[in-house]
Amino acid sequence: MKRYFITLSLLAVAMAAMAQLTARTAFAEAPSSVFPLLDKLTRLDMIDYFEAGSKVESVNALEGASAVTSLSDESLTVHLTDASDVQIFVVPTAKSDTIIGVITTVATPGHDSSLALYSGRWKRLDGLFTAPKLADWLTDPRHSAEVEIVVPFMLTSYVYNPADKTLSLTNNLKGFLSDDIYSMVDGLVRPSLVYRWDGNRFVRQK
Repeated sequence: MKRYFITLSLLAVAMAAMAQLTARTAFAEAPSSVFPLLDKLTRLDMIDYFEAGSKVESVNALEGASAVTSLSDESLTVHLTDASDVQIFVVPTAKSDTIIGVITTVATPGHDSSLALYSGRWKRLDGLFTAPKLADWLTDPRHSAEVEIVVPFMLTSYVYNPADKTLSLTNNLKGFLSDDIYSMVDGLVRPSLVYRWDGNRFVRQK
C-alpha cells in the first residue's frame, strides 16, 4: 500500500512538472538532435543575456552568432544563423499534457519553414499537423494545372501565436519568383493559411 501511494505521489509530481513546462525550459532542456548548433550551456547563456537586456550574442557550433530575440512562457524565438531562425513553443493538450513545437525557418532561396512537434519528453509526434499541399493553396482548383507549371514548390514561413493558439502560414512565392512569372499565378494562390490548435491537433481554418 505504501508503495502504491509513493507511485501516485511521483506521478502527481511528474504531471505537475509537465503542466508547468515553458518555452524557456523546453529550449534549455532540448536534446542536441533538436539544436545541434547550440549546447545546453550556450542556450542557458542566451536566455540569461536576453532576460538581462544584453545585446551579447553567443557563438554557435559553426562559429557564427546566435541570440534569443523574443521570450515568453509560451514561445521563444532564436536567431540561429545568418540564414535561419527557430521558434519553439508549448501548447496544452486536452489531456492536460504539453506539446512542444519547433518551427525552423531558413532564408534561402526564400523564407521557408518546417514544423516538428514533440511530447513534453521530446518524443517526436506525428499526425498533429499536416503541412498543406499545393492544392490547399489554390483559390480555385480548376487552375491547378497552370499553377503547377509555374510553381515548382511552395515557400512558406510559419509563425505560431500563443495568444490565440494559431499557426499562420505565409506564401513567400512573390519574393522568390520574378515579377513576370509571379503575375501568372497572382490571385490563384492564397497569400496565407491559418491553423488553430484545438487541444489535440492543428486544424485548418476556413
